[in-house]
Amino acid sequence: MLSHKKSLNILKRTNALIDGHFVLSSGLHSPKYIQCAKLLSFPHIANKICTSLANKIKNKIKNTTLILSPAVGGIVIGYEIGRLLKIETIFCERVNGKFTLRRGFKIKKNARVLIVEDVITTGKSSLECVKLIKKSRAKLLGFASIIDRSNKKNLLIKDKIISHIKIDVPTFNKNNLPANLKNKPILKPGSRFFK
Repeated sequence: MLSHKKSLNILKRTNALIDGHFVLSSGLHSPKYIQCAKLLSFPHIANKICTSLANKIKNKIKNTTLILSPAVGGIVIGYEIGRLLKIETIFCERVNGKFTLRRGFKIKKNARVLIVEDVITTGKSSLECVKLIKKSRAKLLGFASIIDRSNKKNLLIKDKIISHIKIDVPTFNKNNLPANLKNKPILKPGSRFFK
């Protein structure tokens, strides 16, 4: 099992966790930014974290028959957890702003589904996945992610989240910035800002 400190070092070494002044896709400002795609671009390094998460899932959730991940961020981690646990893995993607199953993917009635993401902040994407599970009359087993950066104030999910690591990342309204952020140049790294 990787310690919290070793996990943070891996995230920093792969530039999955960076310091600066960021405007998140929510519009809030933060001194840290998490981009798990950077970690997952080094499979030989990410393997330790993925294996740790897979072991936690195996110990806490039994008889999973399907992993569902939201595109794009959850695809790679969903695949890797599915590979490690030998579970069928599919993903949903947005069509006209709504998560949809495409590419011949289906959720069978009574399937036992685990939602796997890279990062959970508010849980909004995960809850959109839940709608697909309910529509298919399948059973939601829970939520898992590499990083849980949620806090009680912003988390929409009421179930327990299984994560490899919990990271507290402070966020601020633009009118309430601390002094150390006010003088730093603003970066907007989130994928919603890409054209």
